[in-house]
Amino acid sequence: MNRTLLALLIAAGASPLAAQPGTRLAGPAPTVRDVAYAKSDSTTGQGHLLDLYLPPNASAPSPVVIFSHGSAWFADNGRLDAQALAAELHGSGYAVAGVSIRSSRQAKFPAQLHDIKAAIRWLRANASKYKLDPDRIAIVGESSGGWTAAMAAVTGDVPDLEGAEGTTGVSSAVQAAIAFYPPTDFLQMDAWALRPCDPAAAVGRGAFCHDAASSPESQLVGCAIQSCKDAVQRANPIHYVSRADPPIMIIHGGSDPLVPHAQGELLYQALNKACRDAVFISMPVAGHGVWNRMMSDSSLAAAATRRATSATGCAVEQPKPYTPTWTTIVEFLDRSMQVRR
Repeated sequence: MNRTLLALLIAAGASPLAAQPGTRLAGPAPTVRDVAYAKSDSTTGQGHLLDLYLPPNASAPSPVVIFSHGSAWFADNGRLDAQALAAELHGSGYAVAGVSIRSSRQAKFPAQLHDIKAAIRWLRANASKYKLDPDRIAIVGESSGGWTAAMAAVTGDVPDLEGAEGTTGVSSAVQAAIAFYPPTDFLQMDAWALRPCDPAAAVGRGAFCHDAASSPESQLVGCAIQSCKDAVQRANPIHYVSRADPPIMIIHGGSDPLVPHAQGELLYQALNKACRDAVFISMPVAGHGVWNRMMSDSSLAAAATRRATSATGCAVEQPKPYTPTWTTIVEFLDRSMQVRR
């Protein structure tokens, strides 16, 4: 991200603050609610539950897109607002699964990765029951949910990372991933933050300290991140990038006060270096917590650019002005999963 451009945009009125809490996003009701994809105890949380939103009148098995909402890993609310994604994707024939995984208060990493893999395996194993296409599964997430999407994409079928939750013996690989403003290399978050680390700042209103023992990242891995760098690397999707990875799209706001723009950039550069199919959409005006508005609010698209790299010949597309829309999402999913219309 060009810091001079960013400073000018902020000076011109671009808000770097996270989105304020609002009402639940609109969308259809789940077709199937509260499905336990692994052993679940409703008295301790919703971490092993999913909701399915099936497109109406589907004549053939539907490709499915998992949605994972962010919470800084502090809540098991991954299903939240999946209906908003379903509202955008049902018209293109996609089913949506809102998936909750355990919070850092319930379990430490790699439990969260084991959970999302269990959900992927469950969807694949139960595809015929719900008229889903087991060969076309993608994942979309925002913030910590974007991390979940990235981790699932780059660790498909890696034996040491599968875990033993829920259904086993089925592939956990996804065919595409879209990560909105994902945390990636936790060790570099404070270094690239828009504002200096402020121990007194409240989460959502300023730049809290990612390196602190109380930070979301430290709570996820179970130690102050700078004191246990090997453990932190295990939770870094960049660490697992390989030529086996599916297409990945990253969308990041340059005015994000909580997850620095460089976090998405670092993941894209790693995919670029590995000659993978990857897209990076940079939106200098956009802050945090606005994943759905990024595709529909033209005010957030000011000075946005798109760049890409391809596994075919390791071709690189240089940054170009770009206005992302929901069509951007559908076309990427169609292309990545070879959905023909």
